[in-house]
Amino acid sequence: MLPAVVGMFPFGIVCGVAAISAGASPLAALAMSLIMFSGAAQIIAAQLLAAGAPFAVIALSCFVVSLRFLMYSAALAPYLRPLDHRWRNLLAFLLTDQAFAASIHRFRASGDLRASASYFLGGGAVLWIMWQLATLAGILLGSVIPPAWQLEFVVPLCFLSLLAPLLRDQPTLIVMIAAAVGVVALDAMPMRLSMICAGLLGILAGIVADRVGVRRD
Repeated sequence: MLPAVVGMFPFGIVCGVAAISAGASPLAALAMSLIMFSGAAQIIAAQLLAAGAPFAVIALSCFVVSLRFLMYSAALAPYLRPLDHRWRNLLAFLLTDQAFAASIHRFRASGDLRASASYFLGGGAVLWIMWQLATLAGILLGSVIPPAWQLEFVVPLCFLSLLAPLLRDQPTLIVMIAAAVGVVALDAMPMRLSMICAGLLGILAGIVADRVGVRRD
């Protein structure tokens, strides 16, 4: 998980800075990180808090931006179904983009369910601990870093570092291109629904590309 932590740590600092800039107390900012464990949702929550949005709007916005985890969960469900519900609940809490990218390969390559689940648990726990340390660093730096620095650029870099190693074949490249074009073309959609729709477009493009490749073979 070390490569993921390197890319994730600046993201966590940005979340801590954003929470303090939105007017949250250090304790509230850290509590949000401990409970939510989602950088994208924390950024949106901090922005809406700063704008004085109602709690219902904040909760709904965080729910929408986190809908991508439905796709992650669907991909992991066949592997995790035999596990006890307490295991599944714990792993669900630790599910992140980085944990999914690392664990799905382990589940596919290994027939040992318990070993793969333990790998998921250990990797997710490492990410959770490092995320809290990164957020705490951001909280401590929140009153020092000038707003003009615009640290938000770190967020897309974190996801790009996660995406790049996965671009190994033509269908994956097609999925990436379709999703990228879709999210830009649908940017005007409210509540960041463009991300969800672009993800669905990417899935559709991947299915089509995979079937075309099978037919050619």
